Amino acid sequence: MRANARSGDAPAAANPTATGALPVGPLLRVVRRQEVAFALIGGCNTVLGITLTVAWLAVLGDAWPPAVAVVLAYGMGIVVAFVLHRTLVFRVRGRLVRDFAGFVVVNSGGLLMNTVLLSLAVSALHLPRIPSAVVVMGLVAVASFFGHRYISFRRPEVQSPGTIG
Repeated sequence: MRANARSGDAPAAANPTATGALPVGPLLRVVRRQEVAFALIGGCNTVLGITLTVAWLAVLGDAWPPAVAVVLAYGMGIVVAFVLHRTLVFRVRGRLVRDFAGFVVVNSGGLLMNTVLLSLAVSALHLPRIPSAVVVMGLVAVASFFGHRYISFRRPEVQSPGTIG
């Protein structure tokens, strides 16, 4: 197996600077699988999102619609999630603006996918709401992992010397 920054348990490429990848960090040294690190950071970000939403609801009070609290929490949470995924899960550098734009696009696609699939499951297929939400959220999490791996934090592969491309 060729080692690169994308495989779940392999170390970063031999020349991490050439790919924009960093050597394996502390989280990946502990969990060893990029997928597990992604899930851990996602779980932490979910807790953060709930905490921020509740905090904004308390700060804004009844003078503002609750949706404002959700938007503010999302705006703060996506920045934190981006930094954590970029530094602890995908371990890349450079291309900051492009990476953040891709991150927002993938997250927005996940929100759209979640909304559409849950609506289809409940309205069209008449499946129970809560189990459907759990299954759909799991599917979206998997899709998001691959979206972030191949869109948000994608780096070109470096060919070994003597390899014909």
